[in-house]
Amino acid sequence: MGVGEVRWPRQLMSLLIVLALLAGPPMLLLRLVGPPISGWPTVQQLRAWVQHPLTEQTLTVALTIAAWLVWLILAYTVTIRVLARLRATVSWLGRVPLPTPLQATASGMAGAAVFGVSANAITAPAPHPPLPATAANPDDPSHTRDVAGSAFRDAGIVVPGGWLPRDVAEQVTAATALVWLRRRRAYRPHPPRQPGGVDQDLTPLPATAAAVQAALAEHPSPPADTNATLVRPTHAPTPASGVLPASGVGLTGPGALAAGRGLLVTTLLAGQHQPTVSLVITRTALTSLLGPAAESLARRLPGLTIADDVDHAVRLLQPRSGGQGGSTHGGSGRPGHETTTDSQLALVLIVDEKAGAADHRGVAGLDAGTHTVVVLGPWPAGQTWQVDQAGRIRDSRRPGQAGQRLCVLDPVAASDLLTVIAHSDPPAINPASPASPPAPAAATLAQRLPRQPTRREPRPTPGDDTRRLELRVLGEPTLLIDGQPLTVRRTAATQILAFLATHPDGADTRHLIHAIWPGPPPHTLTGRLYTTLSELRSTIRAGYGRNVIDHTDDRYRLNPAHVHVDVWRLHTAIQHAATAVTDTTTAWQAVIDAYPDELATGRTWPWLDPIRETLRRHVIDAYVALADAAPDSQSTLALLQAAIRIDPYNADLHARAANTLTALGDPAAAHQLREAYRRRLTGADLHPEDNLSATAVGVSETAPASR
Repeated sequence: MGVGEVRWPRQLMSLLIVLALLAGPPMLLLRLVGPPISGWPTVQQLRAWVQHPLTEQTLTVALTIAAWLVWLILAYTVTIRVLARLRATVSWLGRVPLPTPLQATASGMAGAAVFGVSANAITAPAPHPPLPATAANPDDPSHTRDVAGSAFRDAGIVVPGGWLPRDVAEQVTAATALVWLRRRRAYRPHPPRQPGGVDQDLTPLPATAAAVQAALAEHPSPPADTNATLVRPTHAPTPASGVLPASGVGLTGPGALAAGRGLLVTTLLAGQHQPTVSLVITRTALTSLLGPAAESLARRLPGLTIADDVDHAVRLLQPRSGGQGGSTHGGSGRPGHETTTDSQLALVLIVDEKAGAADHRGVAGLDAGTHTVVVLGPWPAGQTWQVDQAGRIRDSRRPGQAGQRLCVLDPVAASDLLTVIAHSDPPAINPASPASPPAPAAATLAQRLPRQPTRREPRPTPGDDTRRLELRVLGEPTLLIDGQPLTVRRTAATQILAFLATHPDGADTRHLIHAIWPGPPPHTLTGRLYTTLSELRSTIRAGYGRNVIDHTDDRYRLNPAHVHVDVWRLHTAIQHAATAVTDTTTAWQAVIDAYPDELATGRTWPWLDPIRETLRRHVIDAYVALADAAPDSQSTLALLQAAIRIDPYNADLHARAANTLTALGDPAAAHQLREAYRRRLTGADLHPEDNLSATAVGVSETAPASR
């Protein structure tokens, strides 16, 4: 019986009891006693009551009045609760987004386009890609975002230290995924080794990126408005229209610097997918936004150029004959390019207090079709936006009306996201060096693991009172009782099970909250954690009859005596393979057999990636060890191809397989493998390896080039 089937009878019973309490007492009192007051007392009745106050009649009247008062209090309480529920419902309905006139017009135009367009379609050239859509210009209706974006202009993600529009948050998640793909591509297989450590390149990403991932996983994107996406501004005279005024804009107010950081991050995120988008920022503006220590990080950001001052920025943005020069002075971003050509979009951020009138004239003279100026202060040559701390634009002509919302970030959040964008290449791993100690936020399975069988135990006989509880986290997380899945309602409960499975020593309350709900202060989520754990333990106890999650000294852990965990069996096999001195082939094969799929397949929980990649690397190590010990090249090739299926982005595995194919006398198949790998990397927005045709060792000795 489902939860809903159990809940509605209780709700119906509660409603009947309330109705009985509201209707029953008045009916009984009116029938047995009559109304509490049949009329105003006369003078004689008052005198008689004063002389004899405690008579049977007066006591009856007093009790009747008291009963009516109790009923009135009950009726008042029920009325207040009903009104509060109605008010909450009305407030919720008021927050449901209704189509704006622009959206209604867009829908009508889209319908007309669907039903009225002729069969001979005309293909128009694609417009220049816009800069990142953070907000529309409130002062100029002609400069607006795409209609599709305006439907969810207030939908965003709140993180510690800022607010991001949903599309920017999704770009952050995509950039995070690229970081892990680059790390997978660069990994060089080791000999099988002991579990418990984390490679140097598997350190967790910054906390703000984890908070964005968790927020998007908890609040999936709403369905896109397919009608609205068909309509785009047709009057856009410049590539930057639809985002910022073509004449430039100044940012003032308490949220100006936070909005500047948001614009810095969103522009560089857009530059990862649109090579025509670049950004030039003066050193003074960079220091104002991120502090004096930010320049070392900024020099690793692709698409960013640091100018010494405003005059230097203007010179960089003015096209020169030849188009290219030496390395960019004062910054990095597109090495080898001294200027930003007309085919690129440049965003300039300057500090108005440091700029004079001549600087203003030079910046204002830039081509508005390819350059957009953003000033951290008033902008006399264009518009000036007042930005509050929440990122909302205030129109000076409409003081009481808030405009659209810009992405706002504090220095810590902005630096975290810029670190993800920088995607510095992971250091090359020396197979002879020991693994680095695990980072606190990326703790892997401890070496002291409960004993787990490497083979599946038989099911108990019908007369046996023992039942088998198994937790599978390799693949789709599933909790099984005697092979039958047990339904776990809450997604957070499933995540807690997976987290405790990968942390057999347990985790305290704060550690669990940081992992499951990164971002918000832990004390605000303690009740949510307790509710989730209580319901999870009750569900398991109802289906299995035993308590599986122990709680001792504020640490939660899975009881190894009552639950079998597949990832514990995998680590037992890994530990045996790392210490085996005889029959190593069987030990390596046991690691492969214990790995049916990656950890929590399809889940995007931020804490997963370091542990997931550590397990994947152990399995790849076992495949490569078997391939190196294989008796013939055909067996080697089969094992390498199986390893590629485990990680289709690893460059070393592809190089080994290509070299093996060449050694087998099939260079055409080797070329086909290299081309398929290049297409896969290109499809994932990664640059293909130029030296894939080299030997496996040669490919792995240097880290792949960054974008």
